[in-house]
Amino acid sequence: MKILCISDATDTLIYSENAIERYKDVDLVISSGDLPLKYYDYIQTILKKDVIYVYGNHNLEDFDRAMGKSPMMGPNYTPLMPLVYSGDLLDGKVKRLKRSGLLVAGLGGSMLYNYGKSQYSEKQMKRRMLKMVPHLIYNRIRYGRYLDILITHAPPRGLGDADDLCHRGFECFLTFMDKFRPRYLLHGHVHLIDMNDRREREYKGTRVINVYKNYILDDSTLGEKHE
Repeated sequence: MKILCISDATDTLIYSENAIERYKDVDLVISSGDLPLKYYDYIQTILKKDVIYVYGNHNLEDFDRAMGKSPMMGPNYTPLMPLVYSGDLLDGKVKRLKRSGLLVAGLGGSMLYNYGKSQYSEKQMKRRMLKMVPHLIYNRIRYGRYLDILITHAPPRGLGDADDLCHRGFECFLTFMDKFRPRYLLHGHVHLIDMNDRREREYKGTRVINVYKNYILDDSTLGEKHE
């Protein structure tokens, strides 16, 4: 399976006239956030590939509506309407993709640093993670594995993160990998100024990859049962 992974910055390669030919053998597009929703529209329209994504801590248009957060009732209250953008929001969810059988889950957002939207304390992120456990256990029983790919915006603590609070990784992502052993954890958030900087790290059998801007994940064994 070949996956186009994107995050944090739009890419001239994807906007180029050669994009259709360049990415014709891509099976799926995964975003780790901080990209405009209209970018997913463009990709899905041009490449005709499914796009799944989580939110980052920027480009938060329609965040409240997408996450099911209704505004307070008042004289100007209107019910939440469905999103009009393309892409499948996976934030806080576990899903089996029908076309590929791939087991994916998403935990978007960054560490809480100024009380903005899509920011979480360690405890809040852990609670979001715990809500996934029943579905992950079902996956293990039904498909022989908990998960293939965990999509996050922030990295795990100590694996490609930074020391400042905004870019600090989550400790609970390490716990997640300890217990549920995804094949991959894909994240963004930490920008790679030099595109030759290290992207990949290994943690107890999980490949942790910073997919900043544009990264091709090519793994013919994805979706298979693994120990």
